[in-house]
Amino acid sequence: MKRPQTRVVLAMTADGKIADEMRSPARFGSAIDKSHLEKQISLVDGVIFGAGTLRAYGTSLPISDPLLLANRAKLKLPPQPIHIVCSASGNLNSQLRFFSQPIPRCLVTTSQGGKLWQNKKHYFDRILISDRIDWIEIFAQLIELGINKLAILGGGELVASLLALDLVDEIYLTICPLILGGVNAPTPVEGIGLSAKTAKRLELVGIEQVESEVFLHYRVQH
Repeated sequence: MKRPQTRVVLAMTADGKIADEMRSPARFGSAIDKSHLEKQISLVDGVIFGAGTLRAYGTSLPISDPLLLANRAKLKLPPQPIHIVCSASGNLNSQLRFFSQPIPRCLVTTSQGGKLWQNKKHYFDRILISDRIDWIEIFAQLIELGINKLAILGGGELVASLLALDLVDEIYLTICPLILGGVNAPTPVEGIGLSAKTAKRLELVGIEQVESEVFLHYRVQH
């Protein structure tokens, strides 16, 4: 199947949580981690995240670093990749700051969710419809839109869905120096989980320590 090359980019605590059990916005990463995230965003044609992630933060992360913007211009890329939110219900608050950010926006939803935006199509540059959110179909549509490189920014349910279909190629994990705990606190991969036999195997490509944070780069073995 022709599909975008994908990379998951997430920060998590030392005990593997991407937010507290209240699912508050995870702002525990350092300025260095934020720069790392912005760099990864600058290297792709699109970023995708779940509706829960958007509701928690209210925004996405546009590229602002002049050097990263200049590099995209040099490569004849638009200043910002398209920012894609996935919501089967389509139930999103159009008053979120996300909708006033200077970025191209796309919605992945079902036919039922798309009906909520029939008279508000100006909020999105593209609306991709797929019943039951068929990721094979969606990824094929993304390729048709010229999205050859895609960053997956969470949450754990979205990452789990894509991993289950073998649609994740690389994982960038920042380990941050704190512990949140909590049985209900979200992790990088949610869903029903995998067995030991079906577990996804990773190859460590790179590791870097900056102060108390550790940056890991894995390749998913298909």
